[in-house]
Amino acid sequence: MTDILAIVAIVERGKADHVVARAKKAGANGATIFYARGTGENEAKKFLNMYIESSKEIILILTEKEKAKKIFDEMVEAGKLNEPGTGIIFTIPVSNLVGLHHREEFKLD
Repeated sequence: MTDILAIVAIVERGKADHVVARAKKAGANGATIFYARGTGENEAKKFLNMYIESSKEIILILTEKEKAKKIFDEMVEAGKLNEPGTGIIFTIPVSNLVGLHHREEFKLD
């Protein structure tokens, strides 16, 4: 079985579609986007007495290990994730994967 990695990125609300589009150009077959709310900004909002958007988008991409670095690097560039305060990205090894049958290729005679 091929080694699978999950690439997880947390970006500012409204940026996930752009990051996913670039990930797909780099070889990702698809992605799942979750909407979330960060908690760290709540403390900053109270302390600085200013409004800070706490809505986030979480991107989850499952990919073969061989393709992961190219996809990861493209996502970092697209989301400007090397810049402070723009989000985070990391990978997790995946085991016990079930349900990706649509990725199997069947030949019809």
